Amino acid sequence: MKITVDIDCTPDEARKFLGLPDVTPMQEALMKQVQERMEANLKALEPEALFQTWLPAGLQGMEQLQKMFWSQMANSSKDPSSGDKS
Repeated sequence: MKITVDIDCTPDEARKFLGLPDVTPMQEALMKQVQERMEANLKALEPEALFQTWLPAGLQGMEQLQKMFWSQMANSSKDPSSGDKS
């Protein structure tokens, strides 16, 4: 014997019928917190904020690279006729 029962109800009606708690307020509060955190993280990814974070360190690194490059160029151009190949 096979019995089939079709129940036409909304999820809210089924939850109430089965005696399950309504977690909608908790879900809304949690989703609000998630949204706030995502917005804060997106603000940190804005180009202006990234440049402010990275650029000072990047400029110092570029200055050091440039100084090293120029010192190497200056050392290689000193007295090329001496024949010193060390």
